Amino acid sequence: MRHANHVKLFMFLIMLQIVAIAAMAQTTTRTLVRTGHLLDVKTGAEPAAQTIIVTGDRITAIAPTASTPKQPGDTEIDLSRYTVMPGLIDVHTHLTNANNFDPYFELSMTPGKEAIIGVENAKVTLEAGFTTVRNVGANDFTDVALRDEINAGHIPGPHMQVSGPPLGITGGHMDENLLPYEYHVHAEGVADGIAAVQHKVRENIKYGADLIKIGATGGVLSKGDDPQASQYTLEEMQAIVADAHRLGRKVAAHAHGAQGIIFATEAGVDSIEHGSYLNDEGIALMKKHGTYLVPTAYLIDWMQQYGNLPPIYQQKMKDVSAVEKQNAIKAIKAGVKIALGTDAAVYPHGLNAHELDVYVNQFGMSPLAAIQTGTLNAADLMSWTDRVGSIEPGKWADIIAIDGDPLKDVKILQHVNFVMKSGVVYKDETHKQ
Repeated sequence: MRHANHVKLFMFLIMLQIVAIAAMAQTTTRTLVRTGHLLDVKTGAEPAAQTIIVTGDRITAIAPTASTPKQPGDTEIDLSRYTVMPGLIDVHTHLTNANNFDPYFELSMTPGKEAIIGVENAKVTLEAGFTTVRNVGANDFTDVALRDEINAGHIPGPHMQVSGPPLGITGGHMDENLLPYEYHVHAEGVADGIAAVQHKVRENIKYGADLIKIGATGGVLSKGDDPQASQYTLEEMQAIVADAHRLGRKVAAHAHGAQGIIFATEAGVDSIEHGSYLNDEGIALMKKHGTYLVPTAYLIDWMQQYGNLPPIYQQKMKDVSAVEKQNAIKAIKAGVKIALGTDAAVYPHGLNAHELDVYVNQFGMSPLAAIQTGTLNAADLMSWTDRVGSIEPGKWADIIAIDGDPLKDVKILQHVNFVMKSGVVYKDETHKQ
């Protein structure tokens, strides 16, 4: 009897070993991505015939294709006719917003509608080759829900860092200013005074925010405020930054006006979004503090060609558009760090790569430097350098392919032929005739 029990135990242990080996084999199944040329975004090198070895959601190795034969169980992806590079990053999106600025559309928005809009735009953005985004402003924490559903694998979309409701002053750019007094409506992120902004930072983090977005100045697409006027005080922003940084979150500051840019930079924010009226003092401060500028420039071109804004916004858009690009050029020439951000939703989602064309053909960047704003620099701003921004072992397998050389014509990134995110293929047009 005892011998029989020993035999049963022995057989049970063997079965456990077989299951463990099978599970190990399953987890070590490789995908071999065969490249035509592989763009090294750090150096601009484009070696031919390289193979990216992907295991699970990570890149595990890169080796010459000739020395990387297919093994039993491997999957091959043939991109040998294409240039392959890391997925792009947009650090200023609004995935849960639509390209519609009719005041009634805004007032009739519900959390359910915003969430559904986000699902649609997340897919469009991913298929445009942007495998990572920062979402800087959404009502009702709909961006938190979107991020979580993407991470759970329920819907397609990019990796996301999200801010939840942006913080702003009463009556400022982040408030709801369309309704009259008797409705007593305030936007979710409105907070005035040091104690109130500290509470709002902590509340946003409690409900899932990865970063904090604030309104340092007035804006364009808001009623009754002035883009050049500073809104939060220096002391309020210092309190916001202190709490956010202590709790491990970065701060993105919407800032058009020169004084607001200076206040926000002195307060220690991590990025200035837009920077339209950036002056020499602001440029010097941003260089001193290592603050990123996120220019959001393509939207100006799109608005001039296709925009049809309500009258309450039109003049502000004209005024900002007249100065934003020339000040961005001054900042770039002075050596201010630039990260690619587009304000997607102000123009239709999915056109994010048009921002690169502006950087090259209007701002004077080299194609490689422009691409670095949407890879290395953006990853650095997000503190995700260990995960995204380049094709290297240990990073997420976020890979795109294009038909041509983006270092010769950055416009080809406006249509990508292949998108992989975390080892999963979401778009493949490489077999089309």
